[in-house]
Amino acid sequence: MRGPGPDVMATLLSILLVIVPNCLASAPPAPPSLPQCYIRCGEENDCVDIHCSWDPKPDPETNYSLHWEPAISEEGNVINGTSSDGIIQRKHFKHGELRVWVQAKNQHGSATSQDARFNTADIIQLLPPKLLLVTHEESLEISWNSTCDEQQFSWGHCDVQYRIEGDQVWLQDMDIFHGSYTVDSPQPGTVYEFQVRCSCHTGLTSDWSAIYRIRSTETAPDGDLDVWGDCGISHTISDCVVTWKKLPVSQAHGLILGYKVRLSYNNNASEMLTVTPVQPLGRVACEKMQCPFTFPLKDAASVSVSAYNTHGATVPSYLAMPIPGKEKNEQAIRLVMTEEKLTVSWDLPSQLSDHLQEYVVQCKQAGRPPGHGFDWIKVNKSQTTGIFEGQYRKYTPYQVSLFTVSDSSEVRHLSSAIGYSLQGTPSTVPSFKVFYIAPTDVTLFWKSTPLAKQNGVILYYQIIVESGANPQKVYNASVSPQRDNETFQLLHLSPGQEYEVRIRAVTAAGPGANETAKFKTKHHEHFGHLVAVVLGINLLVVTCVALVLYSAFRAPCFLYKVPNARNSHIFRHMKHMNGSLSWICIPVYEPNPQISVLEVVEIQPWALSSSLEKTSDPDRFTRPVVGDGGSKTDCRDDQRKEAVAEEGHGTNHRYGREEYSKMVDFDEERNRGENGEDVWSSSEEEQPESGYEKHFMPTAFEVLEV
Repeated sequence: MRGPGPDVMATLLSILLVIVPNCLASAPPAPPSLPQCYIRCGEENDCVDIHCSWDPKPDPETNYSLHWEPAISEEGNVINGTSSDGIIQRKHFKHGELRVWVQAKNQHGSATSQDARFNTADIIQLLPPKLLLVTHEESLEISWNSTCDEQQFSWGHCDVQYRIEGDQVWLQDMDIFHGSYTVDSPQPGTVYEFQVRCSCHTGLTSDWSAIYRIRSTETAPDGDLDVWGDCGISHTISDCVVTWKKLPVSQAHGLILGYKVRLSYNNNASEMLTVTPVQPLGRVACEKMQCPFTFPLKDAASVSVSAYNTHGATVPSYLAMPIPGKEKNEQAIRLVMTEEKLTVSWDLPSQLSDHLQEYVVQCKQAGRPPGHGFDWIKVNKSQTTGIFEGQYRKYTPYQVSLFTVSDSSEVRHLSSAIGYSLQGTPSTVPSFKVFYIAPTDVTLFWKSTPLAKQNGVILYYQIIVESGANPQKVYNASVSPQRDNETFQLLHLSPGQEYEVRIRAVTAAGPGANETAKFKTKHHEHFGHLVAVVLGINLLVVTCVALVLYSAFRAPCFLYKVPNARNSHIFRHMKHMNGSLSWICIPVYEPNPQISVLEVVEIQPWALSSSLEKTSDPDRFTRPVVGDGGSKTDCRDDQRKEAVAEEGHGTNHRYGREEYSKMVDFDEERNRGENGEDVWSSSEEEQPESGYEKHFMPTAFEVLEV
């Protein structure tokens, strides 16, 4: 079953706030307490009127009336008013037995106190005594005069209480029947406070006298100063501020005039400084119980401090500066903190070092400059607990650190932790943004919440992701104490989708305020990458197939050397033919060249003889016909003079043919005619063929047949 809604609860609360005061006001008043009455002597109207007082405290809605019996007249036995005290004047009562009571009345009723019955002689109260000092070298003595003699009353007794200045507890000595008191062996140079009250043989005891202060005789201070250094988080010497606590009264033995500070440096040099609590240089400014020393400590190896007064000085207290790099071995510490008390505990190491002298526990309000807002205690090496008492603010971080001090005075940092007396919700996360966007993932970036705004120990960062109608997703990102910036990667997102992401820090008190960012993932970028990859693979396959096909059809070209045409039989006869036979050379460029087509036809051996008989022009098969039958060449002299050579003899094993390599002298093969003309033989024996023709050129029969 559901309970009432918030609107109903608010309405009920408003009604109660109106009704309850009215209900309380409608009740009759509470009965007053028993009245306390006395006759004060030694003041104005000395030993005349009766003063009475009672509880509760005055109420503006209630009237109080003081009653007594016997009364001299009916009209004089009532005093009305709203206060909680009253005075019965002397003319309205008789000495002797008296009954006194108080009545409270309001519009709803009345109430009466119990009766106070007394003899007027027993309620006489004298003024407190006045104290006097009696000086002694080794003791303190005070004296006073009793007011009983002044009022001609019999002597009664007195009570004495005293304490050291600043203490909360009084030491009391009761029923002293003479007018002096002595404190033996007081602490040297210590201020003592005294109070005395007395009573006569009859009557009430007086109030305590005003505090009377006496300083004992001073001597040289005793004990050691408690010296420590606040080096912040970095633990570097340049950031350190040396601080010492004031000597307790029991050790100061008088007024401390100043302090002597010796600085020892790494180069074996030293420096002595004398500082006072108040001086123009401002090197030390004692606040309450601590004195921070603000002198620069760069390159200092150690500090020694002693306190002095008019009679001497203390033994110097030594403090070694921290050594950089000595704070790596951490040890866990546990904190229990309230607004009035801080308890720090840790575990002893499995093997206690013989050189360990003591532990030092330091508590510092985070964010305060070095030397301010911190305290420390020194703990015996066998103990594992340190307790601080003070006022610790809510939602405020305090840094607690644990140190060890060795027999050689070496200081070593073990561990640190942040504590709160009361935690609250943290502030918003700063600098939150989407750092990198991809189709299916993004990277979030934010700065760590500053320590002063955390309001508690941040346990984790909570990230909430929403997208349209899809259910929200929640992630918890861990905290990195040593990092100023934090990142988190959101995975498994949808491409081209709009998202809203919120982040908030979480402490033990709950989550803080949200910080929001929006983004949209990229569109189908993965498909573009896939298309590019597929096209690349296809192009590679096509290229490989083309290369394979090209290699298959052009294999002979790659397997042996291209022959030189100048080794051919036709080329050797160029200089013996009419006209230029430079048709073998590269022709001059013509815009519209006329090219003859050479058709090669296979002929039978029986037709070769008839073809030779019909052929009368030997140039018929040695001249190419170009265009209109003329020969157009443009061979250069340097091409004609170019030597033709062929490397070695050999056999092409792949094709089973003998390679051409023999150079033939044209003049030796030429026959002379009857008229001295050169005549070329057409027989096979007279016209030996070179290797080039055998390999590449058509036979004479094939040419003649064409």
